Amino acid sequence: MATKRDYYEVLGVDRNATEEEIKKAFRKLAFKYHPDHNHDDKAGEAFKEINEAYEVLSNPEKRAAYDRYGHAGMENVWSRGFEGMDFGGFGDIFEAFFGGTTSTAKQGPRQGADLETELTLTFEEAAFGTEKKIEITRVDHCSVCQGIGSKPGTSPVRCPECNGTGQIRRVQQSIFGRFTNVTTCSRCRGEGSIITDTCPQCKGSGREKVRRIVEVRIPPGVDDNLRLVMRGEGDAGIRGGAYGDLYINVKVLPHESFIRQEDDIIYMLPVNFVQAALGDEVEVPTLAGKTKIKIPAGSQTGKVFRLKGQGIAHFNRSGRGDQIVMLVVVTPDSLNEKQRKLLKELGASLTSENIPSTDKWRGWLEELFSSFGSLKK
Repeated sequence: MATKRDYYEVLGVDRNATEEEIKKAFRKLAFKYHPDHNHDDKAGEAFKEINEAYEVLSNPEKRAAYDRYGHAGMENVWSRGFEGMDFGGFGDIFEAFFGGTTSTAKQGPRQGADLETELTLTFEEAAFGTEKKIEITRVDHCSVCQGIGSKPGTSPVRCPECNGTGQIRRVQQSIFGRFTNVTTCSRCRGEGSIITDTCPQCKGSGREKVRRIVEVRIPPGVDDNLRLVMRGEGDAGIRGGAYGDLYINVKVLPHESFIRQEDDIIYMLPVNFVQAALGDEVEVPTLAGKTKIKIPAGSQTGKVFRLKGQGIAHFNRSGRGDQIVMLVVVTPDSLNEKQRKLLKELGASLTSENIPSTDKWRGWLEELFSSFGSLKK
């Protein structure tokens, strides 16, 4: 049979320790080795040992007997089983873990649920900003009883079960000691009051679903998949709680002519090889209308023109991006006889001197990649 350890050693206190020091040491160790917190195989045995030591050292008479006779002086006490024991240790365990009670606080205000919706914008609306009206369905305070839940002209009454506290207190006595159990009142569900004559509109809930038109201001420069939030446009709160929020997921439709690259827009300008070879002045579309640009003679596919400030407005700050116009020299896919004859004559007259050098191509490619290296798909 294993030799029992000294009770003072078990609790880690001096033999002259005060009652308060013994209680403090016990609570610390009981929390450390309680099976609910410590899943070590030896924790249960340690917990028993700690409680046994405290049962003796917390009782003045038992402590005096132990101090005089050691464990031998406790044999008669333990042999009587539970008879005459005060179970102060187990009572303190409940106090250590539950503060003397098991309680559920009366329910307080709760914020309403958040809502989410989607809003589709045109390319131009996203670029310049706009105002939209969207229809949502949300839970609001009842329009008949104003959220009280009772029929107009009547009011909720104090719950007779809990006397308006929203809680039921029961004092229980067990072998572990005396403790108070506090639970939410099942009749009023913690409200402290009950409705005897319910509102015919909301059936006593104080809330109803309503359709609501919300005006949304879309700032300039929003992009696809941006999420906007409107505070207080969600469901109504409970017991005086605040309204939830409305989250708006923005979807931007593609443009038939432009591609967006952050706050710049890309426009591919098709020209025939005569315009590219001889130069020309052509009209290009922008978000603000049409404008003209000059194409230098000898221009090649990939040449870039930058129109400053003709792009997308910067989101939440001043200024706008640019419009980038990229030249694309297109080849005719059908020719009549006269055109074919002229092209043959032209082709016969061209020599290697008419072909741009590699250095020129390298410069055009570098300009192209610097402008479109992160081009959005």
